[in-house]
Amino acid sequence: QVQLVESGGGSVQSGGSLRLSCAASGYTYGVYCMAWFRQAPGKEREGVAAMDSDGSTTYAESVKGRFTIVRDNDKGTLYLQMNSLKPEDTAMYYCAAGVPRWYLRLHQDEYRYWGQGTQVTVSS
Repeated sequence: QVQLVESGGGSVQSGGSLRLSCAASGYTYGVYCMAWFRQAPGKEREGVAAMDSDGSTTYAESVKGRFTIVRDNDKGTLYLQMNSLKPEDTAMYYCAAGVPRWYLRLHQDEYRYWGQGTQVTVSS
């Protein structure tokens, strides 16, 4: 019954911006930590950003200062604003929901619910 649906991916040149969205349904959105992960071909899935139910945020070092995670609890939607994009940001981006241990909020095994992903491609 739980469903997460990502959108907003696309192709952009280096230095450009994209805003990803994740629409959540089928569960009580406000009680979960929400997160964005990404996976490039041949690489492990990595945590990008997370926001818990109290609004606390966690970012991967590689995106600090460039990406911002936002959650709109009234709409049941999670966003990832991505600025100053680099070719190394190219990946499939996934949203996730769960109740991770506080020190493991960017670890994929801590999350129960996943979307199908949206592709982001950044050209040089």
